[in-house]
Amino acid sequence: MAKISIRKEIRFILNGRDVALSSVASDATLLDWLRLERSLRGTKEGCAEGDCGACTVLVGKLSAGGLVYESVNACIRFLGSLDATHVVTVEHLRGVSGQLHPVQQAMVDFHGSQCGFCTPGFVMSLYGLWMKSSNPSNADIEKALQGNLCRCTGYEAIIRAAHAISSYGKAAEDPLAAERKAITERLEALHDGARVEIGSAKAWLVVPADVDDFAAVLDKEPGATIVAGSTDVGLWVTKHMRDISPAIFIGNLDGLCTISEDKGVISIGAGVTYTDAFATLAKRIPAMGPLFDRIGGEQVRNMGTIGGNIANGSPIGDTPPPLIALGASLTLRKGKKRRTIPLEDFFIAYGKQDRLSGEFVEAVHVPIPPKATKFAVHKITKRRDEDITAALGAFFLTLAKDGTVAEVRIAYGGMAATPKRASSVEKALLGKPWTEQAVEAAMAEYARDFTPLTDMRASAEYRALAARNLLLRFFAETSGTREPIQVSRHEAA
Repeated sequence: MAKISIRKEIRFILNGRDVALSSVASDATLLDWLRLERSLRGTKEGCAEGDCGACTVLVGKLSAGGLVYESVNACIRFLGSLDATHVVTVEHLRGVSGQLHPVQQAMVDFHGSQCGFCTPGFVMSLYGLWMKSSNPSNADIEKALQGNLCRCTGYEAIIRAAHAISSYGKAAEDPLAAERKAITERLEALHDGARVEIGSAKAWLVVPADVDDFAAVLDKEPGATIVAGSTDVGLWVTKHMRDISPAIFIGNLDGLCTISEDKGVISIGAGVTYTDAFATLAKRIPAMGPLFDRIGGEQVRNMGTIGGNIANGSPIGDTPPPLIALGASLTLRKGKKRRTIPLEDFFIAYGKQDRLSGEFVEAVHVPIPPKATKFAVHKITKRRDEDITAALGAFFLTLAKDGTVAEVRIAYGGMAATPKRASSVEKALLGKPWTEQAVEAAMAEYARDFTPLTDMRASAEYRALAARNLLLRFFAETSGTREPIQVSRHEAA
C-alpha cells in the first residue's frame, strides 16, 4: 500500500464558508459546535437522541450520482464525520432575491408554526424534500417528516405548506441548485486522499483515507470506537456520557458504500445507509421496503448504516432478523485477511459477536429469494413510525409441489439476547402441509425457542403472544385470503 499522507484538521464547508478545525474531540457533536462555537442557534436541541428533528440540518456529500443533500440530526452527528461535506443550517436559507425562502414563506402563509421551537427542523426537512421532489405526494411529505415531532400538533398546516412551496419559487432556481457546480468543485478539492489524525493517545480521532487504511489503523488500534452513522454511538455520548475515544470515523469511505448484484446475491458494503440501500432492496426484495420506511425517521435513515446495525449486535436491531431469514452471509476483515460466515453465526450472546480483535464488518451478502418463495417481515412497536422494535418477525417459506413445507426460516428480534431463529418451530413445520392446523400446532414450539423478557417496550407475555400471532398472520398472507391484512390510510383514501 502506498504511503498515506496525514492531515491534522477536519475540513468542510459551513453554509458558504470554508471551515478547518485542528482541535476536535471525538465526541464533539455538530449541534453543540453550531450553537456554542458559531452562534447558529436556529438549530435546536429537543431530545439529544435523533428522535424529535428540532436539530435537523442538511449535509451535502459527493457520491456516484454527484452532490447529494440529506437531512440529518445534528445532535448525534459528530464533527469527525463531516470531512469534505457541505453543512447547511436554517440561517443559510434565502430566496432568490434575498427574501424569505419558499419553504419559509409557505410555512408563514399556511400557519405551519405554532410555538416555533420545532419549526427550523421542519423547514430543513421540507427543504431537503423539495430539492428532490418539487411536487411531493402526501405520503412523500409524511415520510420526509417522520423524524420531526411537533408538540403543538400542527402537522396538517405543515403538510399544506409543503404542497404550496413550489408556488413561491422553483427548486431549479434555489441558491443551492445555482451553487451546485461551485460547491461540487470545492468539495472535490477537499477530497485530497489524506488520512485525518487529530490528537493523540486516548484523545485521538482519525478519518481513514480509504478502506485499506481503515483496516491498517484498526489493526494497530483494535480498541478504538468505530463510528459509521452514529445513530447508536451518538446516544452513547448524549445519553450515557460514554467516552468513545479513540474513535475512527468511516462514514466517508467509498469502498464501504457500494451496492452490487451478482448471480442473485446483493452485496451491501457496511457503510451503506438505509436510504442508499432502499431503492435496491425495495425493488429486489419488496418486503424490505416497508420495513426500511419504519426504521427511525428520514434523518436517521440518511445516517444509519446496515453494517453498523449488524455490527452493534443489538437484539432489537431491525435488519438482522430478515437478513438471517433470507440466508445472508457476512464478510469480516482484519488487516488484509477476510472471512465470510453465515450472518446468524455472527451473534453469539448478548453483547458478544464473532468478531476478532481488530476485525470489522466489511459487507453483507443477501440472496434474492426465488419468485416462488414467500417472504415477509413484520415489526411490532408502540407507535408505528420512528419507534424501537418490541418484537420483529421475518419469515421465509418455500412450498413443494404437493403443498408441503420444503424450506422454512423464521427469525426474530426482541425475543432473545440476540437475533435468533425459531428452530423448533421450523422443525415442526418442515415437511408438513401449509395449513392453518399445521401452523397452529407449530406455534406451541415457540416456548422451546424463546423466553422473552419484560421491559419498557413490552411484557414477556405480550412478546410471546405477538410472536405466535405473526406466524399466523404470515399464514393468512400466503394462503390466498382475499381480506387485506393491512391497509395504509393513503391506500384507504
